[in-house]
Amino acid sequence: MADFYQNGTVTTLHNLAQRESADMAAELLEFSKKRPLGLILPSLFSELEGKALPDIVSKLKGVEYLSEIVIGLDRADLDQYKHALSFFGELPQHHKVLWNDGPRLQAIDAKLQELGLAPKELGKGRNVWYCMGYILASGKAESIALHDCDILTYERELLDRLLYPVANPLFNYEFSKGYYARVASGKINGRVSRLLVTPLIKALKKTVGHCDYLEYMDSFLYPLAGEFSFRRDVLSDIRIPSDWGLEIGVLSEMYRNYAPNRICQVDIAATYDHKHQDLSLDNDQGGLSKMSVDITKSFIRKLATQGETFTSEKFRTLKATYYRIALDYVETYRNDAMMNGLQLDIHNEEKAVEMFAENILTAGHTFLEQPMDTPFIPAWNRVVSAIPDILSQLKEAVELDNEEFSQSLK
Repeated sequence: MADFYQNGTVTTLHNLAQRESADMAAELLEFSKKRPLGLILPSLFSELEGKALPDIVSKLKGVEYLSEIVIGLDRADLDQYKHALSFFGELPQHHKVLWNDGPRLQAIDAKLQELGLAPKELGKGRNVWYCMGYILASGKAESIALHDCDILTYERELLDRLLYPVANPLFNYEFSKGYYARVASGKINGRVSRLLVTPLIKALKKTVGHCDYLEYMDSFLYPLAGEFSFRRDVLSDIRIPSDWGLEIGVLSEMYRNYAPNRICQVDIAATYDHKHQDLSLDNDQGGLSKMSVDITKSFIRKLATQGETFTSEKFRTLKATYYRIALDYVETYRNDAMMNGLQLDIHNEEKAVEMFAENILTAGHTFLEQPMDTPFIPAWNRVVSAIPDILSQLKEAVELDNEEFSQSLK
């Protein structure tokens, strides 16, 4: 059982009573009558052929409170898109599949590219951004959850608990971040969060000094969780990164746009496991290595916008401070693992810390060399200002794709 401790500037909603999922689902069904609920699923086609997504879809079929499910499909040709329509066609809820590689959506993307308003990189951030645009265009959901499609330990309760804080009309939360213990198969996972993000925040506090933003970020128990929910009005103003800094970037944007009392985190699962990324020790353009560079750059950029000055000397100090703190955390996690009968490979943990330390310097040097680099995708409000009917165009393109190729399956 979790404790009830509130240890940061955002509210933590715990799982104190192991409440029955059916009980919470019944409440959500009532909430949905006044505040329709939706779900975004950013997916790669390859995930349709894996173990996780078929299980997720089978469990979503029984979720009565969802008014809309929006699936963003990446890396799919025409035959694969048709397969996806059939695959998700089992869902009884109103749902649409965005064929991001299809000619209609590619044409919209090209139009936005000409104006400098399109995502610069392929990936989850771009996928999520277009799904958010469709949610705004369709107008069918007021509160929306987003979760990954590679969750191997998926249960309906995860979605129930993720949506509840932004679905309950008695709550005033605009945004809810999921958290959970990254423990599976007798191992402690979540290396980037444990060994990079947490000690990096501590190191930044030492090198930068007291900062409300760092206190806010330090409040989140699992800042890299890919599961969060939000009210629809959040979507118009939020700017999300297109790189691996997506989760940190979203939290930073919520800090910029909303007071902390409108933001919460919620315990959504006792255990959680998903597809693991390679450490990529020799390649900072892939795996956890690239992720660590992008995440570090997200922190640096945010602090720079608040007036913090960075130099090569400060980055070397940050690296040294981080390295000492992170090594201390390795010892802490080893003790925690041993007490719980779990595995933790100290050698691999310290190799990860060494790589992350080097990547802090890499991120710092990249920032100094390219201080005007802006990986954020423009907010939809800006896009609509430039092209007033863009949401209608997006909605029409998605629906024409779904109608045209659904007919060919019959």
